[in-house]
Amino acid sequence: MKPLIKTAIFIVLVPGTVTGLLPYLLVRGHAHLTPSGWRWAGTAPLVLGAWIALWCTWEFSTAGQGTPAPISPPRVLVRRGLYRWVRNPMYLGALLVLAGETILFGSLTLLEYACIVALLFHLFVVLYEEPELARKFGADYASYRQNVPRWLPRPPRSRGKSEGLLNEDYRST
Repeated sequence: MKPLIKTAIFIVLVPGTVTGLLPYLLVRGHAHLTPSGWRWAGTAPLVLGAWIALWCTWEFSTAGQGTPAPISPPRVLVRRGLYRWVRNPMYLGALLVLAGETILFGSLTLLEYACIVALLFHLFVVLYEEPELARKFGADYASYRQNVPRWLPRPPRSRGKSEGLLNEDYRST
């Protein structure tokens, strides 16, 4: 199965569940979307987060030649696009979607859920993803990790050939 098809299935199953189905189940019956007021401000982080997550999954399929799913990971370390700014933009996109939903529904329950999801994302990244990427990509990942922050995006630093970091992934966006 091609990476784009696997990625589409992954998007429906994992982010779709975490940012769609579970929030719906948590708020159904006691939170209502009102068509006015400050709650509509939640559409901005929701749309931005969805766009970020989709862009990142596209990068995993095309540049990484794999999917975001641990059972079919990228074969190439993805370091272009948003991955030049932060190592985990897909997780940040999902958290922005949850923040948007929290605002839209004005739900303390969703805020609590988003905090739990953020903690679980962090634990998954630190305990599984980073060691696995270090094992799979070695020195290449170590250099990437030194130059790109885990959670707080920052503009890419200038990289030179002497650092062994200037490659097609860094030049393209």
